[in-house]
Amino acid sequence: MNSPVKVAVIGSGNIGTDLMIKVMRLSDRLEMAALVGIDPGSDGLARARRLKVPATSDGVDGLIAMPHFEEIEIVFDATSAKAHLANNAALQPHGKRLIDLTPAAIGPFVVPPVNLDEHLDAPNVNMVTCGGQATIPVVAAVSRVTPVAYGEIVASIASRSAGPGTRANIDEFTETTSHAIETVGGAARGKAIIVLNPAEPPLIMRDTVFCLTGDVDPRAVRESVEAMVGEVAQYVPGYRLKQQVQFTAIGDDEPVHTLLPAGAERPTTKISVFLEVEGAAHYLPAYAGNLDIMTSAALRVAERLSERSLVGAA
Repeated sequence: MNSPVKVAVIGSGNIGTDLMIKVMRLSDRLEMAALVGIDPGSDGLARARRLKVPATSDGVDGLIAMPHFEEIEIVFDATSAKAHLANNAALQPHGKRLIDLTPAAIGPFVVPPVNLDEHLDAPNVNMVTCGGQATIPVVAAVSRVTPVAYGEIVASIASRSAGPGTRANIDEFTETTSHAIETVGGAARGKAIIVLNPAEPPLIMRDTVFCLTGDVDPRAVRESVEAMVGEVAQYVPGYRLKQQVQFTAIGDDEPVHTLLPAGAERPTTKISVFLEVEGAAHYLPAYAGNLDIMTSAALRVAERLSERSLVGAA
């Protein structure tokens, strides 16, 4: 039997620590080889040391200086868009495969059930955003049945689950997700909105997807969306439809032309999909489904990448 593929996680905050625990608890193909941070007092680094995972607070330079650095094949980056630019530049000369959980988008966008197989050879893949991972599969499910002239997503997450990194990258979140709705989801035009819900106790992540299309077969769209939700739920068990997919006729007096790209035909149907994402609570609270879906999707990508490494080593 081949040995597991060694991975490192850069970022010892909530996302990085949750990802470390997921690798250790859920994967028999991956082995945690390092957790990297910049705050010596972070809970993530302390937890890594208790779990006997090599840890450094010297950032990417500390990772490169580790004696077993050459054995590490895949590196997750759970820092920030700005930091990822520097981390990528430092690691690419060493031939590492990077899975980017920031909105930096150096490499291609990847949403596992939609386009992962297209990018298995990319040196750097981008996990879009939490809202993108939750909603783009639904846009893609609709667009494989009927053309989507406009796709809009609204991601509502608990304010308490939005840490400094998320808040610093709000603009990148909307821009990155909007672009991915088009390039991955298949919409002619996309828009993303994020809501930080201050409710107490915190509410779990809820997402709404709107697609403007022509005349559609409701049954075909519902079946496609339900099948896609089932695929995502294979690696995010708390991902589910909140209610049945809704269809609304667009009135002639509705000014939807303002949402469409130039030259697009006027849509006749609005499709509404309501989702919720409950976290697995490995490290993060269950209401932080927005973070859980990112780490779960990143783990899914790493396991697929590791299959190639294991086959090559056989």
